[in-house]
This record gives sequence, C-alpha cells and structure tokens, in this order.
Amino acid sequence: MAGGLGTRLQPFTKIIPKPLLPIGESSVLEIQIHCLKKHGFNDIYIATNYKAKYIETFLGDGSEYGVKITFSRETKPLGTVGPIELLKDQLTEPFLLMNGDILTTFNFKKAYASALKLKANLTVITKEIITPFEFGYVISRGKYITEIREKPQLHHEILAGIYFLKPEIFKFIPKNTYYNMDLLIKSLFHKKQKVGKYLMHDYWLDIGRSDDYKTAQEVFQKHFRKYRNDKKS
Repeated sequence: MAGGLGTRLQPFTKIIPKPLLPIGESSVLEIQIHCLKKHGFNDIYIATNYKAKYIETFLGDGSEYGVKITFSRETKPLGTVGPIELLKDQLTEPFLLMNGDILTTFNFKKAYASALKLKANLTVITKEIITPFEFGYVISRGKYITEIREKPQLHHEILAGIYFLKPEIFKFIPKNTYYNMDLLIKSLFHKKQKVGKYLMHDYWLDIGRSDDYKTAQEVFQKHFRKYRNDKKS
C-alpha cells in the first residue's frame, strides 16, 4: 500500500511520496523490497495514488532488485484495503499485504507458513508496544487510597500494518469503494468469520510522524544497512 498522502510528514512529502523517503543509503520501499525478496517474495504489487508516476518511474519493473514489480494505480483513494480489490484477478494465491511506511526485521516467510495453517481468510500481524504512563496511578476504595503505582508502563497489542490474506477474502471487500482494514476486520467479526493473529517479536517501526522518520535514520545502520540500495545484490 503506497498511495497515501503522508500529511503527517509534510513538508517532506510535498516533494517525495512517503514510501520513497530516503533512509540511510536507501528508501523505505527499497528496504521493504529487499526484505521481502530475502524471505522468498518475488512478485510484488504496489498500489499507488499520490505521486504514482514518481514511484513507478523510480522503482521500474523490479528487475534491478531481482523481483517482479506490478503497479496498480487508483483513480481515486480506496483506503488501506480497498486497493487490493483491483487486483483480485491476479491475487489467486494466499498473499501478504503490507503498508508502505513500515520498517521491520520481521520473518515474513515463517509467519506466512503459520497463517496458511489457520482456518481464517485474514491473519493479522500484531506487535506489543510499551507506553510510559506519565502520572502516578491511584487505586482506591471509596474515599480511601489503597495503592499508588508510580508511572506504570502500559502494554498494548496493536495492528502492525502487515496482513496475510487468502483469495476468499475478496468476497468481503466492496468493489471500487474506499475501505479500510479496520472495517474489513469488523465486517468479518459481524459475519462470524475467524480472524487469525500472529504476534511478532521483531524490530518494527511505523514511519507516521517526523519523530518516527528521525528514528528510522538512527536505526538504519543497526537493522537495515544490509538492505542498502545496492540493487541486484
């Protein structure tokens, strides 16, 4: 998914689409492509909208990265899952769906094999994040305090923006409609469909804000330098 406006990363994205923002010696999408190739994903479909021509010209057909890239350009924004409906004739085998603004050392191959075994047309990859709580937490009974927990850490399991889907999922996605992943998941719940889960324990970063982009630059050397833009490697 590489069609978003990247408004939270302006002014950078006024010129360069977010998936192509430079990270170290490479870009977000190029790092993703190298990671996917490493785990055996050789056919990559990129859904574009905002600055689509820029992305398509920059990456080409994927031959320089050792993969095959096919672009699917939206004529209007279709959300975070709506764009794959345009590709339902090509996506005839179980496939991976990933947001174009994520950096991760995730083992895609291992998770894919696990998702295939689940009786679910959608498997959601999750990540546990720890958020510091800035205030002392008060526990009380009536008018008396029984305990104080000083600035506890909050643990949350979140959507990691990575999903494994089976072709049967297309019957739940409306045609030519703006449709987000959260709506699809809720629709599956409503229709009593199972939704699989796979908890990742690998490094993960969603580049949604300027601070995240700064972090991406800092962690490039540690986690992603091996995926630098040397192409054909």
